Amino acid sequence: MTTTSADLLQRFSFDAAPIRGEIAHLNECFSEIIRRHQYPQHINVALGELLAATALMSATLKFKGRLTLQIRLPGHISLLQAEADEQGQLRGIARYDADQPDDQLSFEDGQMVITLEPEQGQRYQGITSIHGGNVAAALEDYFSQSEQLPSRFWLSCDGQQAAGFMLQQLPSEQKEIDQDAWDRVSHLASTIKDEELLGLDNEALLHRLYHEETVRLYPATALRFFCTCSRQRLATALHQVGHQAIVEMLQETGTIDVNCEFCQQHYQFGQDDLPELFPENNLH
Repeated sequence: MTTTSADLLQRFSFDAAPIRGEIAHLNECFSEIIRRHQYPQHINVALGELLAATALMSATLKFKGRLTLQIRLPGHISLLQAEADEQGQLRGIARYDADQPDDQLSFEDGQMVITLEPEQGQRYQGITSIHGGNVAAALEDYFSQSEQLPSRFWLSCDGQQAAGFMLQQLPSEQKEIDQDAWDRVSHLASTIKDEELLGLDNEALLHRLYHEETVRLYPATALRFFCTCSRQRLATALHQVGHQAIVEMLQETGTIDVNCEFCQQHYQFGQDDLPELFPENNLH
């Protein structure tokens, strides 16, 4: 039985209709992300919902690479960002003006940006405007405007854990299918309460919603926090700045200090690291 104590992504489908679903639970994974930051509660909640949504959408990744969801906003909370790869590794950040006392998060006049970055192949990015609502509404707006598969999202976060539920109508050439299934299945999912999505295991939740349907539940995959930053990645980035510019920076400041905004890992480069940053200068 699937329990909510683990960080899991699990697919389900309906035998009588071309509809698939995903359920995601982020507990330790979400805690690992937010403990590295001092976000206000309402930002934790919004970021948790976006991370759950990103986990749900990562189930469609058929390549090695990364899926990134961004919500760009015009207010003092300017960015919510979550990333996932094909192995279920997640990370996320928020950018906001800490001097603003406002504890409200408005999606009015924002943008939803979805980026797919395969290790091999072409990068894809889709951008759409969003107006009001929440993370789930923003995603549904995106799918509606981009004319992709009809999709519905239910997301919940209490600041400590996050969960998500997704339905997607699949194309089908079968003539004899349940024509009312999408409306019925979506309507039943709309009855999910936050405490049920966060607290019930997947089998119990699906039984509560669809005990009159034939639902197929597939093996779950693990989700976990993982940051892709590394000293080598930063060294490569500094190398691209150029030898002369780095030398001048070191002469001025003594060291180059970099903090990863996702995991808060600190990296420091000094004069002694120039051979590491520019190995070609050591060739004679």
